[in-house]
Amino acid sequence: MLDRFCIKILKTPLETSATKLHNCGVSANQVTLFGFLIGCLTLPALITEHYLLALFFILFNRLCDGLDGAIARIEGITDAGGFLDISLDFLFYSLVPFGFILANPEQNAIAGALLIFSFIGTGSSFLAFAIMASKQGIENPVYKHKSLYYMSGLTEGTETIGCFVLFCLIPQHFATIAYIFAAACWFTTFTRIYSGFNTLKK
Repeated sequence: MLDRFCIKILKTPLETSATKLHNCGVSANQVTLFGFLIGCLTLPALITEHYLLALFFILFNRLCDGLDGAIARIEGITDAGGFLDISLDFLFYSLVPFGFILANPEQNAIAGALLIFSFIGTGSSFLAFAIMASKQGIENPVYKHKSLYYMSGLTEGTETIGCFVLFCLIPQHFATIAYIFAAACWFTTFTRIYSGFNTLKK
């Protein structure tokens, strides 16, 4: 899981930017919504096969995803903000492969559909464990600053962003990359279900 290493690199610039935005009266939820709306422009960019433009919107969305968390830690983390953030994140993650499907359904439909199906597995296992961990009072040893329990896996935020970057840089290989990443997602899903079940059973 690469997130823990990326967080160390990005922590200082995100905190600096978040402080400036907070001082200007910008809230974490505003950044979440704005980032999602700009991120949705990825879909028409992909449909029209403007892949570098789509990449810009993807990276802007992910930048906002880092900023809203940094601002939330200044304001005070809330359940409502965490719920909004994670809900829109999963919607955005599914939007990207859907855009590639619409851009070239003949070549991308099956691989894209499989990837969206795989995201259902990683997302549901992630959120289901977070709910049960909260119910049982299980604390997150790694991401104490998050509003819900972050269960580790092979395919997390950093890996997913890397996958999307590859999609946009070499769109002709979308199907191959999607199949590989879908397999990694299912590895994450099954290991989460196994470890999560055994953790909650104790």
